[in-house]
Amino acid sequence: MAALRRKFGEDYQVVNTNRGASFPSAPVKKKRQRFVEKNGRCNVQHGNLVGETSRYLSDLFTTLVDLKWRWNLLIFILTYTIAWLVMASMWWIIAYIRGDLNHGHDASYTPCVANVYNFPSAFLFFIETEATIGYGYRYITEKCPEGIILFLFQSLLGSIVDAFLIGCMFIKMSQPKKRAETLMFSHDAVISQRDGKLCLMFRVGNLRNSHMVSAQIRCKLIKSRQTPEGEFLPLDQCELDVGFGTGADQLFLVSPLTICHEINPKSPFFDLSQRSLMNEQFEIVVILEGIVETTGG
Repeated sequence: MAALRRKFGEDYQVVNTNRGASFPSAPVKKKRQRFVEKNGRCNVQHGNLVGETSRYLSDLFTTLVDLKWRWNLLIFILTYTIAWLVMASMWWIIAYIRGDLNHGHDASYTPCVANVYNFPSAFLFFIETEATIGYGYRYITEKCPEGIILFLFQSLLGSIVDAFLIGCMFIKMSQPKKRAETLMFSHDAVISQRDGKLCLMFRVGNLRNSHMVSAQIRCKLIKSRQTPEGEFLPLDQCELDVGFGTGADQLFLVSPLTICHEINPKSPFFDLSQRSLMNEQFEIVVILEGIVETTGG
């Protein structure tokens, strides 16, 4: 044993080749903080940005689409509730200023809105008008110009709110984010020989019968490095060739496929030994792009 240590150093394992003998388990790696989780979520938080909130609000539509569902539903409900209450209050104020509330059952009096006696009836009139229900019991009379103007404003504002919120919800529902749940990647990548060449390989498969149109795969090596000028790049991104020149990156994903990266002199893994490969701090991010056949997204 001492001779083995002198010859090979401390990094060696004794393997028993007898039949039925158990092989030593691979050393357990310490779990590291990932740059990109396996579910695609990036562990990046921005800090010390001036005017970050105003930048998000300037692109309000995209901000709403990116929010979680619970916040989208909350904003959806609150926006409609507040808009309905405000507009119903405006109809009630018009009836109150004109004195229509005091002549609710006077047949000889012509109100701004017929059969509006209090706030609940004003609210019901607004809902009937906004939802184009039209029961016919409450209606605007021709002797109320302020009511006609408010009706036009209500129609325009309602169309804008509906287009904004319903469009936001539609885009969010049509996003195929959960489509990634049925795209399976191999848990581990391996380095082995294929066609006489040393390759880094992993597998990808599609569980659904629907095809991914124009599927393309890319790989990024994220690793810290220092330039010859002494500049430290904490999250430098390097492209791994998975068949750009041969078209192997264009996938016909009807069955599980093995993706290969040839470790040649152009590969960032070419100068790494087995020991240095285990000790290096890097991460490989696989990006699979394509158009979902059923949704077109």
